[in-house]
Formats: sequence, C-alpha cells, structure tokens
Amino acid sequence: MENGAVKPVIVAIDGPSGTGKSSTSKAVAEQLGLSYLDTGAQYRAITWWMVNNGIDLTDPTAIAAVAGKPEIVSGTDPVKPTITVDGVDVSGPIRTEEVTSKVSAVSAVPEVRTRISELQRSLARAAAAGIVVEGRDIGTTVLPDADLKVFLTASPEARAARRSGELKGADVNATREALVRRDAADSTRKTSPLAKADDAVEVDTTELTLAQVVECVVTLVEEKRAGK
Repeated sequence: MENGAVKPVIVAIDGPSGTGKSSTSKAVAEQLGLSYLDTGAQYRAITWWMVNNGIDLTDPTAIAAVAGKPEIVSGTDPVKPTITVDGVDVSGPIRTEEVTSKVSAVSAVPEVRTRISELQRSLARAAAAGIVVEGRDIGTTVLPDADLKVFLTASPEARAARRSGELKGADVNATREALVRRDAADSTRKTSPLAKADDAVEVDTTELTLAQVVECVVTLVEEKRAGK
C-alpha cells in the first residue's frame, strides 16, 4: 500500500471459556493499534434481552422468532469496549449468572447465530486498521478468511481457577463442572460448534502468564504482517 500504510489485519482468537481469550485479545489489540470485538458479549446481550422480555428459552422457535428484534451495538475500543442493547448499557447485566447459564441455549439457535455473525462480519469489515475478534467459531465460521487464527486452550483446572478468580467467591469445583458442561454444549451444537480451524495456531495457556500469551500472539501477528 502507498505511504507505508499497514494493511488491515484480521485476527481471530477462539477457544473455550477461561483460556484468557478476552484479556489476551484486548491486550493484543491495544498493543498493535487494532479494534477489538468480544463476540461472546453479543451472545450474552441477546440472551439478556430475551430473559428481560420473558421469552421461553426452552423453545428454539420462540427464540428464533425474536432474534432480529434487539438492536445490539458493540464499541470496539480495546481499552474500553462497550455494548448496548436498544441504547441501554448492558456491560454489567450480561455477566450475571442468570445470563451465563442461559447463553448456550440461546446461541445454539441458528437464527441467532446468523444475526450475530452478520453483525460481527460488518464490524470486522469496518475496522480501518484491522481487528482482533474473539469467540468460539470466528476462525471456522464467522471469519474463515481471517489473516491469523489462534486457538487458545488450557486445562480445565487452570480455566476454573481463572474463572472463579473473575467470579469473586466462586467455588472452583463448581466452576470447573460448569465449564466442562459449557464445553460439551458448545462443541456438540449443530450450528457453528466450538472447534479449532484447520489453519489455526494452537496456544496452550495452562502454564503461561497473560504477558507471555500476549507476546506470543503479537509475534504471530507481526510475522503475518511481514509476510512470513
């Protein structure tokens, strides 16, 4: 490109809960001057809207019928990512246990995934410098042509310890069981299951500090930009 401009780079970071996706993605985006998108927050947002509106979440048809109704807007600044539903800031409410326990059921509905995936693609296209997009099916389904795909993993024990640290006072064993159940639900759903893309670089974060994981991903992005 002219004037030494850097080509926009799209980075997909996938993996199960508790592998450090959000912390890693935000830090990488901030360090490299990229936009950032937490796709899980979008699924939590649509779940929060459905809970608030009394939708029967045991009925996929009922979920599908209203999938297009809420207006979900994601801010992509890695330093202060925002998310609103119909103009309401939901960054706090979407992290409640009630939403967490229901998000798998909602996100398994094909109409929901289609709606949210379209939102994600439009945000990725609009990112002038490029974007780090984190989720569970970004490299496989949402952005299969991403410039770099990273799949983060960690042992269930490490993930539970991290997640219970985030959820103050949470029981580590209960958290571990919930994570394993979530993995099973996400990996076996018919639409866009959690899976590692064939061309993704797998990074096991079990024994790594956050800084080490960030350094690893930043290096991968820089190598990709340099055409290596």
